Amino acid sequence: MKILQTVTVKQILTESSKKSLLNKYNHNKLQLKKECDQLLFELKKLERTRKYSSNGLKTQFDKELDKRKEKIKLIDFQIDQLDLLPLGSELKDQDVQALIDINIGDSWDDIIKGKTVIIQDGIVTEIRE
Repeated sequence: MKILQTVTVKQILTESSKKSLLNKYNHNKLQLKKECDQLLFELKKLERTRKYSSNGLKTQFDKELDKRKEKIKLIDFQIDQLDLLPLGSELKDQDVQALIDINIGDSWDDIIKGKTVIIQDGIVTEIRE
């Protein structure tokens, strides 16, 4: 019988992966800032047309702006933490689903523990059971 199991993927922090993560964080931060600018532009544009009630509209835009500002704060925190981490640290990258074969007589505790895949610079270096 086959079952689906969640497998944790961890990345070992190297100089190149650190640069890659930093670039990803900066790109996401820049994208969020662009979205904030676009929202402000759209708000001003809609306020000039006066087709909608300005109080409800402003509240809605403020909520969206606040969401993006919180995400920017989180990214800043992640960048600070990345600077503090020593090379060789393991970072949880993602969870993926794997198809696992189970048979009569298998230890359920061993199956349910799950597996971890370790990646270094894009190459699988270890599979922990």
